[in-house]
Amino acid sequence: MDRRPWHNHYPLEVPPTLEYPSVPLTVLLKEAAEKFPERTAVTFFGKTTKYRELLDRSYRFADALKRLGVGKGERVALLLPNMPQYIVSYYGALLASCIVVQLNPLHVERELLRHLTDSGAETIVCLDLLLPRIRNIRDKAGLKRIIVTSIGDELPAFKKALYPLVQKRKGQPLPKYDAEAEQLFVFHRLLRSATPTPFTPETGPESDVAVLQYTGGTTGTPKGVMLTHANLMANVRQCRSWLYKVESGQETVLAAVPLFHVYGMTVCMNLGLSIGANIVLVPRFDIDMLLMTIHRDKPTIFPGAPTMYIAINHHPLSAVKYRVSSIRCCISGSAPLPLEVQQQFEKLTGGRLVEGYGLSECSPVTHANPIWGERKTGSIGLPWPDTDCKVVDPDNGEEMGCNQIGELLIRGPQVMKGYWNKPEETRKAIVDGWLYTGDMAYMDDDGYFHIVDRKKDMIIAGGYNIFPREVEEVLFEHSDVQEAAVIGVPDTYRGETVKAFIVRKSGASVTESELDIHCRSKLASYKVPRIYEFKESLPKTMVGKVSRRELREEENGKEEGQ
Repeated sequence: MDRRPWHNHYPLEVPPTLEYPSVPLTVLLKEAAEKFPERTAVTFFGKTTKYRELLDRSYRFADALKRLGVGKGERVALLLPNMPQYIVSYYGALLASCIVVQLNPLHVERELLRHLTDSGAETIVCLDLLLPRIRNIRDKAGLKRIIVTSIGDELPAFKKALYPLVQKRKGQPLPKYDAEAEQLFVFHRLLRSATPTPFTPETGPESDVAVLQYTGGTTGTPKGVMLTHANLMANVRQCRSWLYKVESGQETVLAAVPLFHVYGMTVCMNLGLSIGANIVLVPRFDIDMLLMTIHRDKPTIFPGAPTMYIAINHHPLSAVKYRVSSIRCCISGSAPLPLEVQQQFEKLTGGRLVEGYGLSECSPVTHANPIWGERKTGSIGLPWPDTDCKVVDPDNGEEMGCNQIGELLIRGPQVMKGYWNKPEETRKAIVDGWLYTGDMAYMDDDGYFHIVDRKKDMIIAGGYNIFPREVEEVLFEHSDVQEAAVIGVPDTYRGETVKAFIVRKSGASVTESELDIHCRSKLASYKVPRIYEFKESLPKTMVGKVSRRELREEENGKEEGQ
């Protein structure tokens, strides 16, 4: 790649181009286990797993899959929160030459069924608390093998004994199941009976898919992003070069971002393994649990979303009771990072917090501000090594000049192979090697990029992508709803939140609480509208389509008038 304007602002330690060995992603775990066999690889509620143990368990899981008849290229779905079994299942499946399908534990049955049937996954590793959902869709999804595991299995002995009681007190008792009668497989039993055979994946890293990451992409229709071993390895190498002050075998990564999210997968798990870090797993975001974990385990690297940093900033005991000064560097992703959040967090921790940018189709990171160099507030920073970018006129495709707004296009080794079983969608998204992101942006004179708006109407709330059309379809299913439109509105905590505009049918009297109950039965909680407004009519375009643009303009007018 020729020299680009942004290369002039790279730190001296970061080269504009890197070498990418043609090896499977599993090399990350193997090399870490060879270099740091006795170092802690994973910490989970105080219980630790060494690198040699993590590799042994991953080999065992690969062997278990082989014994169950799971072959090369078959999809293995993971429905798990952040827990050691996630890493073991992920790398075990890759060692067995399978494809990992990342599923969101917050999804309801309808959403899970859609992803399972689309991917063709016949094997799933499932948290016991989520087993009822999988039971209900097992036949429709065509699942042949359900492997069940529990958070309690990975807790220290004392906490493990208390775990069922704690869950019962929370009103979330562990589901009872008869593994033999229900033809279920128990994770820890499979590992005990398996052999730690040193598998090497039968893959061509450049062409073979490692992960199916479901996303709406630049439309609203969920699609499986095909990320190859080479894509994922490239993004780890790029990330490692950007974090040039990081020391192998010395760091602790706080994994509070979900590993099923492409950002957590790469920047917490895969990067963590590549540097022989202690990966501290947090199964769900709870600010008190998070601060206690930071205080106890002293993470040095904390990839996160703005909502997490905001919560730490605003917690009354962050600077009094908890020590957070171990944190040295953070890349914030998933949503814009406000300046005041950045400044307050850095003052509190003494570390560096910068904004980055990425998308599932790019494994995911493409841009970031230099952590120890010149950063520009409000920008997503500079393209990473070997990442080429341009801004084009969305109408005619002509490249725009500096400071001119257009659609952001990206080309690089981390760009996906395509969408699973969707060749036409792939052809629309990638043209001549350039990925059309759907985001409107501009490049300034120094080569820093700035996201202006989304070409599509996607909402990002708390780091999660939400597509209005999906929420609207659920609202339309309610018998009292005549019209519905959904937009994202500013939210100080989530970045954006979901607002629904409703036109009731004549004579209907559906309430906000009734719609909330209806939506929660059909959507993951983060997609459910937090604000409702009932209207007599909705603004329409000339062809009769509801105009979300006008609704957003109305909302902006309200904000300005306050």
